[in-house]
Amino acid sequence: MEKAIVKIPISDVVLDESIYPRETIDHRRIAVFEENIRDGFEFDPIEVQVWPDPGNPAKVRYRILDGRHRWGAYKKTGATHIEVVIITLDQMEPILYAAQMAIGPKQLTESETRNTARRAFQRNPRLTAAEIGRAIGRTRQTVSAYIADLRATAVFDLELKIFRLHQLGIPQDRIARRLGVPQQTISRYLPKMLEFTKWVNTDLSKGFTVSQVAQKHGWPQSLVWSQALVKADDFDRFKALQWGIRTWDVWNFMECDPRFGDDWPGRIPAQLVAHILYFFSEPGDLVLDPMAGGGVCADTCLAMGRRCWSLDMDDRPETRPEIEPWFWDPEQEWDTRPFFNTREKPALIICDPPYFDKKADAYAEKSISGLSKTAYLAFLERFLRFLKQIARKDARLAFINADWRDFQNCPAKKENQRQAILLVDYYPESRLKRTLFGNHSQVLQEQSVSGH
Repeated sequence: MEKAIVKIPISDVVLDESIYPRETIDHRRIAVFEENIRDGFEFDPIEVQVWPDPGNPAKVRYRILDGRHRWGAYKKTGATHIEVVIITLDQMEPILYAAQMAIGPKQLTESETRNTARRAFQRNPRLTAAEIGRAIGRTRQTVSAYIADLRATAVFDLELKIFRLHQLGIPQDRIARRLGVPQQTISRYLPKMLEFTKWVNTDLSKGFTVSQVAQKHGWPQSLVWSQALVKADDFDRFKALQWGIRTWDVWNFMECDPRFGDDWPGRIPAQLVAHILYFFSEPGDLVLDPMAGGGVCADTCLAMGRRCWSLDMDDRPETRPEIEPWFWDPEQEWDTRPFFNTREKPALIICDPPYFDKKADAYAEKSISGLSKTAYLAFLERFLRFLKQIARKDARLAFINADWRDFQNCPAKKENQRQAILLVDYYPESRLKRTLFGNHSQVLQEQSVSGH
């Protein structure tokens, strides 16, 4: 732990309630400190940690680890600067450090100790009861009682994530890295998965609906569907999901199915993904979704009995652990991802790139949506060639694209053709049919906001 003493603007120091161990502020103590300061008494520097401003990451602020009352007293005197010790915490949770320092002059109450232990565990479920206990001055047994319900929830969440990633065909070593646990933990949990699914399957066998079972057990609906339809063929899956099967060459879906995928810019209907799976893959096939967005593809693969590896630049480890973080940087090489060179190759690639231009403001800052027309098409040419390299020789590509720049509010005849990308523009740039996936490319033309 490194320390440095500096004088900084008092306005740059903030109180982060999430790591402050006490429930109340002792205003009488602040008043005494204020009087002491005015009388010339010098206090020890307060301890702070560098903390980027949540509202402005470029602005560096400092959150208090110890010295909340001294800081308050200095502010009351009108001081513009305050002397601080800047603490660099290595592995210790800030709330535990703050609690440790707070024990000195005035013991934490039982309620404050319990809440601190619970908040510390919620911030980092890998903390042991002994580690928390040492920081707050309580025994391991006492801390275990404080966090028993949270620990049970954390174990359930971990099991659910392991099961979900396993169902999608993600190997154990990648599950372990993604969830930040030893691979032995994954190996230990997998044999228990049959027991883990027992109560869900029992309720399904009793006639409860998928939505009822999902709500009761805290499972996402897509994962419950994977159990409800585990023995069904594709035709019965469509029937159970109440999706009518369209002919393979004419699809028109006007609404997104809310059961599958998150609310996301440019969200595609699960019915579209299901039809791609139905016509161009077999149950058990490996699907690659290289720009996963809201996770519609992974959710639909669960319901349709396919495996799915997903990538996206927006990392959501808690809500979407199956979508591994990856940015298709136009300036960098792309073969550094371990599974790009694995023995197993995808049998189907569902490529739904961000819209060109029309939703650039809704996507992340580095999204290819903000590229120029020439750069966007050049990126796709390189991207599609790379996908061919990492796929099976007989793999199929479903390429989902949109023509019009403002297809929601602007008639086609009024479009700015210099800014829009027409379907024909993709062919000379990326030569889909001749040089990429031969006759195995299916180009899907978007026709409305959620109709494809």
